[in-house]
Amino acid sequence: MMADWDDLKVFLALARSESLTAAGKVLKIDAATVGRRIARLEEAIAARLFTRSPQGYALTDAGERLLAHAVRAEQAVIAATDEVRGEAGRLTGQVRIGAPDGVANFLLPQITAQICDDNPGLEVQIVALPRVFNLSKREADMAITVSRPAAGRLTAQKLTDYHLHLAASRGYLDRHPAIRDLADLGSHRMVGYIADLIFDSELDYLSATGAEAATLASNSVSVQFNWLRAGAGIAIVHDFALPSAPDLVRILPEALSLTRSFYLIRHADDRRVARLNRFAELLAQGMRREVARLEALA
Repeated sequence: MMADWDDLKVFLALARSESLTAAGKVLKIDAATVGRRIARLEEAIAARLFTRSPQGYALTDAGERLLAHAVRAEQAVIAATDEVRGEAGRLTGQVRIGAPDGVANFLLPQITAQICDDNPGLEVQIVALPRVFNLSKREADMAITVSRPAAGRLTAQKLTDYHLHLAASRGYLDRHPAIRDLADLGSHRMVGYIADLIFDSELDYLSATGAEAATLASNSVSVQFNWLRAGAGIAIVHDFALPSAPDLVRILPEALSLTRSFYLIRHADDRRVARLNRFAELLAQGMRREVARLEALA
């Protein structure tokens, strides 16, 4: 017996939410029905798809294999529906983007607002989390990262380079000893990431200063940025963020300047979905344009 599309939809919802109740909310059915549908699917394909643990429902090896096929089936249904409705290539429906909070706070709001202004039928969701997103489980339709993925059926498109420099508020600099070279940073309070929560080595900015650890540390770029605005210390900051805080000034730009890159990560199967291709194209254009504009103002 073959699995039908309705059962695959239930399977996808549980694989992504890892909870019968959460999957039921997505599907607008009760948790017991989700459980029965999964049991029916497992019986149909003669394989156990989930194991239950205190953390919820986790995919078995068989479930992981089915997930890849179910995602492809889902994308084929979406593409076919868009084509029948005459919406292929148009921006309608919902798109969810995963991104580190620096991008989510300082770049994506204005970029996606413009895209939505030009496409009234579009709904955009931004998930701002300092971690890697699982696109196979559809935590997001696409994700912005600072490095290329090492594994998985994913595609990576370089969006743009960006630059970072040391910065502090004028108030902080007025109250503390002058900084003439990088060695002087040793007598200043540094702001940065919590070392053991850095999820990508490209985010290890502080090592470039020679400092061993940040006195004020957070896994959130926004928290770090607000510490600087409060005059709490010195940090390595995205140039594109500086125009939003005129009181912050760059320090020793000739001595320390970092260059990193943003990448747009997508599931390989999504290349067949015209509206996601079009959205990705506009997002890439917007990222390049906005980074260049804001860095010119820094």
